Amino acid sequence: MNQERLMKVLLGPLISEKSTRASDENLQFVFRVMPDANKPEIGRAVELMFDVEVDCVQVLNVKGKSKRFGARQGRRPNWRKAYVRLKPGYDIDFGGGA
Repeated sequence: MNQERLMKVLLGPLISEKSTRASDENLQFVFRVMPDANKPEIGRAVELMFDVEVDCVQVLNVKGKSKRFGARQGRRPNWRKAYVRLKPGYDIDFGGGA
């Protein structure tokens, strides 16, 4: 697998109450990923970028919402997110120290 491709697979972490709870309880971290990324690519990308070992990856597609702009009907784009579970003993720190 091309290392350049792996560096582009992860678009960014998703930080929300649900993702924080998943991180605390299950060592799962949530990332926004490219729409054409598959599970092995996502796992290798996380291992490469954060120097951790991945246990499993779960992926889901999020449908874009329909929105109105005055009289015009619009739609937000569909996107994809991945729940990445790490092996015990590993952790990712996003630098949110307060």
